Amino acid sequence: MIIPILLVIAGFCALIFGANWMVDGASALAKKYNVSDLVIGLTIVAFGTSAPELVVNSIASVNGYSDIVLGNIIGSNNFNLFIILGLSGVILPIKVQSSTAWKEIPISLAVAVLSLLLLNDFVFTGNSQSGRIDGLIMLVLFCLFIFYVFKQMKTDPQAVASTEVHKSSLKIWGLIIFGLAGLILGGQLVVDNSVSIANTLGVSKKIIGLTIVAAGTSLPELVTSIVAASKKNSDIAIGNVIGSNIFNILLILSISSLISPIDYNPKFNLDLYILIGGTVFLLLSMLTGERKKLDRWEAAVLFGFYIIYTGYLVMKEI
Repeated sequence: MIIPILLVIAGFCALIFGANWMVDGASALAKKYNVSDLVIGLTIVAFGTSAPELVVNSIASVNGYSDIVLGNIIGSNNFNLFIILGLSGVILPIKVQSSTAWKEIPISLAVAVLSLLLLNDFVFTGNSQSGRIDGLIMLVLFCLFIFYVFKQMKTDPQAVASTEVHKSSLKIWGLIIFGLAGLILGGQLVVDNSVSIANTLGVSKKIIGLTIVAAGTSLPELVTSIVAASKKNSDIAIGNVIGSNIFNILLILSISSLISPIDYNPKFNLDLYILIGGTVFLLLSMLTGERKKLDRWEAAVLFGFYIIYTGYLVMKEI
C-alpha cells in the first residue's frame, strides 16, 4: 500500500516537472511570433498544462478504465474552474478582455453542454458511451476552436513584440522533449497505482478519477494560474483555465474515445451539471457588477462550494 502511494506521488512530480518544461519550451517558441498573453494562455499554456490529462487518459483508455478517463476529465475541469480560478481570484480579482467574457467563456459553456448531450446519447442513439463518432465530432470542433484562436491572434491589438532574449533552439526542444518524457512516465505511474490503491481500499474508480487523479493532473494549471494571478497577469490565469477546460473535452476526451469507446456512468451527470452551473456563474460574474471582472467574493464562492462538494463525495464512500 505504501509503495503505490509513493509511486503516485512520484508520478505527480514527474507530471508537474514535465508540464513545466513543456510549457517553458512551447512558450519560448510562441514568443518568436509575438502573440498576446491571452492567446498563449488559451493555446500553448492550456495545452501544456492539459498534457498530463492527455497522457493519463490515453493510458487509461488503452487499459479500458472508463471511470478513470471520465473522472479525470470532468474532475479536472471542475477543479480548474472552482479551485484554481477560485484561488487565483481570491489572491487578486481577475479582470478579463471583452472577448473572454463574450466569446471564450460562452464557448467553454457550450462545450460542457455538448459533452453532457453526447455522453448521454441525446445526439446519437445507442449505449451510453463516448464512441468514435462522438470523438470525431469533438475533434473537428477542437480544430475549429484552434482556427478561431489563431484568427483572433491575427487581429489581437494587445499582441506586442517580445523584448525577451530567446532561448536557443537546442534548449527549447530539450525542454519540450524532456517534458513529454516526464508526462508519459508520470501518467503511467499515476494511472497504474491509483487503480491499485482504489482496489485495495475498495474505493470506486469514479471517486479516484474525480479526486486524486483529477487534482494531480490539474496541478500544472494550479501553479500556472496562481503564479500568473500573483504577477497580475489575469489573461494567462483565466486563459489557462478556460483553454484547459475546452482542451480537456474537445481534444482529450475525443482522443480517448478514438483510442477506445468510453463507457459512460450516468453518475457523472451530477458532476457535469456542477461544471455547467459553475461556468454559468462565472459568465454571470463577468456580465454583472463590475463587468469583465471576477471579484474576490465570487471567487471565494467558487472555491468554497467545491471544497464542500468534494467532502460530500468522499463521505459517501466512507
